Amino acid sequence: MSRQAIKTSCACAYESEAARYLLGDSYHPGGLELTARLGELLDLDGDSRVLDIAAGTGASALFLARRFGCMVHGVDYSATNVEQATSRADAESLAERVTFTRADAEALPFDDGTFDAILCECSFCLFPDKDAAVWEMARLLSPDGRVAISDLTREGPLADGLSGLLAWVSCIGDALPIEGYADCLSRTGLNIETIERHDEALIGLAEQVQMRLLAAEIVVGLREPRLPRLDFSAARQMAREAIDAIERGQLGYAVVTASKPQQSSYAADRNSK
Repeated sequence: MSRQAIKTSCACAYESEAARYLLGDSYHPGGLELTARLGELLDLDGDSRVLDIAAGTGASALFLARRFGCMVHGVDYSATNVEQATSRADAESLAERVTFTRADAEALPFDDGTFDAILCECSFCLFPDKDAAVWEMARLLSPDGRVAISDLTREGPLADGLSGLLAWVSCIGDALPIEGYADCLSRTGLNIETIERHDEALIGLAEQVQMRLLAAEIVVGLREPRLPRLDFSAARQMAREAIDAIERGQLGYAVVTASKPQQSSYAADRNSK
């Protein structure tokens, strides 16, 4: 499958009612509690200019603006998500501090050094060209700026049910070992500052998905309306295998942060790689 097809499939999946139903408002393990932790690690305050990559429907961006008083610009590949996020910012009277744009994480429409902090929650593993995405992060950071990635980690081969497009969309198919995320950031010249494991957050989300799948299947069986259309058999199997892999230590969740040194030659450095 082409990179473009993967991006489109992921965007469609995460703008669906099924994603909102199964994953909740934040779309990532740990919810807003872990988002708050990222804000602390990024040292956000009222003067911070923040970029939220793969912002979804805006839950994290709006939360950060409320919690830390910062200015946040969210980008997402899905036009539907951007429209919904913009409406939420208006409804919460945060449109002056939180804005959203449709954009590709691998080619972002901002000038070098635009942001003091960048975060990417449970989405980096979805990007087909991870090197391009992380070079964009490095380019857009101001000197001494920080980036925080929170994402699934994987160790070794996984069960057959945890492969293919469904697993990719679920952030499993192309998850990296924890050191893999650090290596991606380091290759751009960023300095690794923090590596934290948050496996308990992944367990909580996986169990939530499993319970909501059961509830949805029961209600669909009763012919109730307004529920997401799911391939329940495939989804149940993947949820079971994911929980087994978490318990075996093959799947986890981690936060990695890095800072940009005092230099501004990222565009030239990238072109030389």
